[in-house]
Amino acid sequence: MSRQVKVLLGLLLVSSFVVILNETIMSVALPRLMADLDITAATAQWMTTAFMLTMAVVIPTTGLILQRFTTRAVFVAAMSLFTAGTLLAAVAPGFGVLVVGRVVQAGGTAVMLPLLMTTVLNFVPASRRGRTMGMITVVIAVAPAVGPTFSGLILSVLGWRWLFLVVLPIAILSLVLGAVMVKNVGTPKRVPFDVLSIVLSAVAFGGLIYGLSSIGEATEGHAPVPPALPIVAGVLSLVLFVVRQLRLQRHGAALLDLRPFRERAFSLGVVVMLVSMGALFGTLILLPIYLQNVLELSTLDTGLMLLPGGLVMGLIAPVVGRLFDRFGPRPLVIPGTFTITGSLAVMTLLDETSPVPMVLAVHVALSVGLGLVMTPLMTSSLGSLDASLYSHGSAIVSTLQQLAGASGTALFITIMTTGTAAGIGAGLAPVAAQASGIHSAFLVGAGLAFLAAMTSFLVRKPARTPDVAAH
Repeated sequence: MSRQVKVLLGLLLVSSFVVILNETIMSVALPRLMADLDITAATAQWMTTAFMLTMAVVIPTTGLILQRFTTRAVFVAAMSLFTAGTLLAAVAPGFGVLVVGRVVQAGGTAVMLPLLMTTVLNFVPASRRGRTMGMITVVIAVAPAVGPTFSGLILSVLGWRWLFLVVLPIAILSLVLGAVMVKNVGTPKRVPFDVLSIVLSAVAFGGLIYGLSSIGEATEGHAPVPPALPIVAGVLSLVLFVVRQLRLQRHGAALLDLRPFRERAFSLGVVVMLVSMGALFGTLILLPIYLQNVLELSTLDTGLMLLPGGLVMGLIAPVVGRLFDRFGPRPLVIPGTFTITGSLAVMTLLDETSPVPMVLAVHVALSVGLGLVMTPLMTSSLGSLDASLYSHGSAIVSTLQQLAGASGTALFITIMTTGTAAGIGAGLAPVAAQASGIHSAFLVGAGLAFLAAMTSFLVRKPARTPDVAAH
């Protein structure tokens, strides 16, 4: 790789880590926000869900964006949006404006990760992609895991606004460095711009995530719209979106080309990856609630509890990447998915008397499982595609990851809320009732993870693609 590409990859990795860190930066802060702003858990989850909803709406357009515009223009636009959203959230007078700031942040974040993955696929030789994708795993898996720790450290001494004020100068620095140092790699080309596809995509993915996320509010009687309405609208729009893309891709005019799904390695890898992402985000939102509301830990202690898991994922990611380059995905993905399943199964045993070291150990085990799964699945899935489909494959993976994350968050919160209400109705004390609800959520998560573990036996290493020339 040329120095120009190395500089670009370095800036993209650092910038992506910062922006994706913000996906989960509010998870530890939810109890504080619930108290300060007088909102319920189901409402507070919109701090995370609104971020992922925006990502799911914007990311499908990135396949088009990355083809039409220069690398530098895309990077500067993405970091400008993220910086503006961070500033807006920092000065927000209330919950509504705070959510708007998160949405603007997400608009920039949505473009950054597909830009990073497409750059790697186009400029890193196939024989070294596992190692490079290992670094992307640090961004995708470790940044969200470190978010709660970062949040806990800040909240132990400062208010929630500082979660954004601390990030703001880093975002500005990344923007300035990118504007000065990022050079264009590849050549933009004019591709058709289908407005109807964008509208259908927004309604489809936005409707699905909104509907899933509002189930928890509906359970508490606070949902402004019955969840079934946006879910049905989302499903219908998704069907129409798929039909239109299949028609447009015959002429090379699709907003999101769906031909990657013709590759068996891509489809299987995406299925297992989605369940893993759902488990990750569902756990990241439930564990802080459990640690603070059931075990009565402080925000600082909660953040520190979640730190070892994030560090473990970061430490094993480069090793997993090298092992993938040598042995392929199966020897890593199969034990990884079973580790995830076992960890979630053990989490069903957590209650108000569980020792803190047990919670720490099971979270580290879950992190090891996720670390074994993410890099091999991403590399084998995207590496199985033809080069002309890299940008669309990256957009598909990133979109579905956000949908899975929002679905996991909504599912875990909904089951917890329903189980807690049932426990209180049965005469349990509030703490015991919430522990019961969390038990139910992890039980469902373990069941879904077991299905992914069974599917992992079908994962195969794709035929090796020729090494790309250094640019």
